[in-house]
Amino acid sequence: MTETEPTARRIVLVTGPSGAGRSSALNVLEDAGYEAIDNLPLRLLPALLDSPGQARPLALGIDPRNRDFSTTEIADLLGRLASVPGIAPELLYLDCSVDVLLRRFSETRRRHPLAPDDRPSEGIMRELDMLEPLRARADVLIDTSDLNVHQLRAEVEHWFAAEGRHRLVVSVQSFSYKRGLPRSVDMVYDCRFLTNPYWIPTLRPLNGTDPAVQSHVASDPRFSAFSDQVAALSLLLLPAYRDEGKSYLSIAFGCTGGQHRSVVMAETHALRLAEEGWQVSIRHRELDLRRKEEAIP
Repeated sequence: MTETEPTARRIVLVTGPSGAGRSSALNVLEDAGYEAIDNLPLRLLPALLDSPGQARPLALGIDPRNRDFSTTEIADLLGRLASVPGIAPELLYLDCSVDVLLRRFSETRRRHPLAPDDRPSEGIMRELDMLEPLRARADVLIDTSDLNVHQLRAEVEHWFAAEGRHRLVVSVQSFSYKRGLPRSVDMVYDCRFLTNPYWIPTLRPLNGTDPAVQSHVASDPRFSAFSDQVAALSLLLLPAYRDEGKSYLSIAFGCTGGQHRSVVMAETHALRLAEEGWQVSIRHRELDLRRKEEAIP
């Protein structure tokens, strides 16, 4: 594998025989923050690199279906990119045994792109012969013959993802049961057993972001144990979700009005996860809705 400058922009060309996992590898790289493009005509790459915008790392899927595919041109392209300051090109080759490729095409009943009218074995052998020069000069070669999708993800992340793995983004939100559960949430906690600030006249007009409301809810003798156990469960599960390849997880806390108790718990939990190093966003559904209604003239 070529040595990458710390500040260089990584350009990863991903290739290998059809059925070896190129699309899966591109998905992993996209989750890891790469701009991932499959089957981009090679002649368009210079314009893509010169385009304005954030210099994110780039992953390009390359295979014989590319209109201007040429192993010689790809080798020359890698050489040209290596001479450009601030660019770190790498070639990732996903290899796979012939018998496993045959099994995968048989299981999916797909036609091989290089043998649409022949047996898949004919297309597989043509493609392997065509790709052999790239296999020989690969910076990283991953044999996917015995890998499942999770093991492939781990291998790609090991070589190319920042800090060795992709990031799991956690969304923490509060809501009111009166308006129903939020859509697409993964974990839901009911906070209606906690002491309710609504019944305190001075606290009723406030919400769970106010220190007075937070102090009142936290005074419930069950609050600390509930908060600690929810945090412990999240900290147990989040690494497992991340390792399974999940990129986004939503945790929701609900109470009667979505203004006090659920907001306090969402704020507390989001802070706890952030302190543990997780990337967290927070949303208070009912408070956001109220702000929008108040903003309408």
